[in-house]
Order: sequence, then C-alpha cells, then structure tokens
Amino acid sequence: MRIRISHATSYRYETPPKSVTQVLRLTPRNHDGQYVVNWRVEVSQDCQLHQHEGAFGNISHVFNADGPFDELSVTAAGEVDTQDTHGIVNGAIERFPPALYLRETALTMPDPAIIDFAEAARTEAGSDTLTLLHALMMRLNAEMTFDTEPTQVETTAAEAFAGKRGVCQDGTHIFIAAARHLGVPTRYVSGHFYREDDTGAQEAGHAWAEAYVDKLGWVGFDPTNAISPTEAHVRVAVGLDYLGAAPVRGTRYGGGGETLKVTINVDHANWQSQSQSQS
Repeated sequence: MRIRISHATSYRYETPPKSVTQVLRLTPRNHDGQYVVNWRVEVSQDCQLHQHEGAFGNISHVFNADGPFDELSVTAAGEVDTQDTHGIVNGAIERFPPALYLRETALTMPDPAIIDFAEAARTEAGSDTLTLLHALMMRLNAEMTFDTEPTQVETTAAEAFAGKRGVCQDGTHIFIAAARHLGVPTRYVSGHFYREDDTGAQEAGHAWAEAYVDKLGWVGFDPTNAISPTEAHVRVAVGLDYLGAAPVRGTRYGGGGETLKVTINVDHANWQSQSQSQS
C-alpha cells in the first residue's frame, strides 16, 4: 500500500516571540515492510533545519527561528510504501538490548490497578508471551473508551486507566506499563494509521506499542484498534514513552497568547491517484 501523509502544525501568537526552538520527529525511515518513497520537512520562517539521528534511531530535525513573528508553521509530507509483516519489525536500527525497554518512566509507572490488570491477563493467557500480549491488548481495548477530552501530554498510565478513557497515547502507556510489569520489554511507537472509513483531517497522529518476543523479535500491538500493526500503519519514531517519540517538542522565548492547530491527512495514494484520473 502506498500511503500519502501530510502533517501540518501551525502557531499563532498574540505577542510575537523572540525565538522558537523545536525538535521534530516527523520523518519515517526504511525497514522491512516500510519504504519511504519521498519526504520533506518545511518551516515557514527563515531558519536552518539540522538533521540528526537519535540514540533510538529516530530521525529528528532541529531548528531555531528568530522572531519577532506572528505565525509559524511546520509541515512534513511525503509518501511511504508499506507491506503487512503481521506486526513483526525487522531491519530497524537497534542500538540497545531489549532489556533497556523494561525501564519504567513517570508516564508508564504501573499502579496497583494496572498490576492487577496485568496479572489477570497472565492468569487468562498462561505463560506463552505472544498469547499473553494479545490477551493484554484485547482486554485493554475492551476496558478503555476512546475520548480526547481528559488527555494531556503529562497524563500518566495510572491516571488514564483509572478513568478508563483516553486516546491512543494513553492506551499505549497502559499497555507498556502492564507488559513491563510482566517482564516483557516494551516501547512506545509514534506514527500514522490509514483509516478507510475516515476521509477527513486528523488532529493527531497515532501511537502503539512494540514488545520483544523471544524468537520473533519486536512485535507491534495497537490497543486502540485491537490489532497488530498492518500495512495501514506508518512507523515514525520509538521511545520509552510519548516524550521520547513526540512528533514536535520545543521552547518559546518571549511572546504569549499562543494558539496551536494540528492538521494531519493520511490517504491511500494509489486510490487517490486512480480517483483523480477517472474524474
């Protein structure tokens, strides 16, 4: 499947800032089942984009835009060819042993409720790791309600699980917390998901988890959709939690009254091209 992605982040300022510095993790890279056909990152202000490769293998771009200015926009767009690998990730850059991904973070710390949830999944599924992880994903999908209202960047797995509501970021954090408690190395993945039934713009990207399974390697689990990643998923960045794989993070010096808008379009490029040729 060829997927066309456009990710636009725009800012408006009532009081112009003196400067804005941002780190962008918006660029996917090649691995088995994913090939980046073309990709570009653009910033509306006159500044240099510096590309880096982080410790987790993520491609990041860093810029510093000097003000004053009233508006700033960042756009990342391109096309990615994908194939269904049944959720198994091979060919990605791996600099750390899987055990690193047992490390807890503030956002993925399990509380007693998440521990009880994880243990109940183990009782149900038994000792096979892959079966256990699928059971964990299905139970979590059944218990959580997708809701954008209660979620903030700093929402923890425990807080989201207590409310039984949240977005893909929250479900992924809960899955990570439970899986790590069960002794399974697990990490956060940020990316995109093509939905055939959703032709409108999205306000956020997608997130899911990858867990390390002996003899298979890294395997993806998408608690929001209760599936392992398919050709509809485009993998962009990984980390111990959201903060390590966040698409955009930055600092503003001076200014105020900031208004943020994010618009993401994820289309099936082949289908779109055929439709345009027939019209």
